[in-house]
Amino acid sequence: MSKKARILVADDEPKIRMFIRANLEARGYEVILAQDGIEASEAAERVLPDVIVLDVNMPGMDGIEACRRIREWADIPIIMLSVRGDEKDKVKALDEGADDYVTKPFSVEELLARIRVALRRATGPVVALPVFVAGDLEVDLSKRAVKRRGQLMKLTQTEYGLLAYLVANAGKALTHRDLLRNVWGPEYGEEKEVVRVFIGQLRRKIEDDPANPRFIVTEPRLGYRFVKAD
Repeated sequence: MSKKARILVADDEPKIRMFIRANLEARGYEVILAQDGIEASEAAERVLPDVIVLDVNMPGMDGIEACRRIREWADIPIIMLSVRGDEKDKVKALDEGADDYVTKPFSVEELLARIRVALRRATGPVVALPVFVAGDLEVDLSKRAVKRRGQLMKLTQTEYGLLAYLVANAGKALTHRDLLRNVWGPEYGEEKEVVRVFIGQLRRKIEDDPANPRFIVTEPRLGYRFVKAD
């Protein structure tokens, strides 16, 4: 790669930090390490990494709190590391602004794939109409800007990617698998709870009544459809 992508890795287990760093550096990435959430949030502000990998369970400030603090000022892709079975932690992390999670124990190839997806999502263009208007919602796909009633809205990269794919396929019922593979990447397909969390976040931002959405409607047992409301 012409310019090394910079990856910040935060985990309180030294062996895991060293394992991840060795494998990432072997693939040409620049790696910055942190051992807890405080170090991670400080390092993120100092070095502005391209992707952040945060362990959920760390002493002092945990990964979820670090994610929340980073998300207050930055739109850097964040991948959480979570112990198998901690579904509540995963959902909470996504609610706080994480883009993805990898379950421990994990293979290095899985983590590398998720990092590649995050990097593509951060830099890759969306191919669709330049400006999409539905009621008082405006999505400028060329500028990656979303406005509601003329006011610019703050979306994370993943929230924007999901909304852009929905509006580019307005009127079409999209399955969870379709959304996962086209927004998160081909490595995804079964993580339905990820889609549900991000749909909920989008509804809270663009709908007048998130419980009774007019733009992003649920297709029972299938997925979601974007309705171009008048």
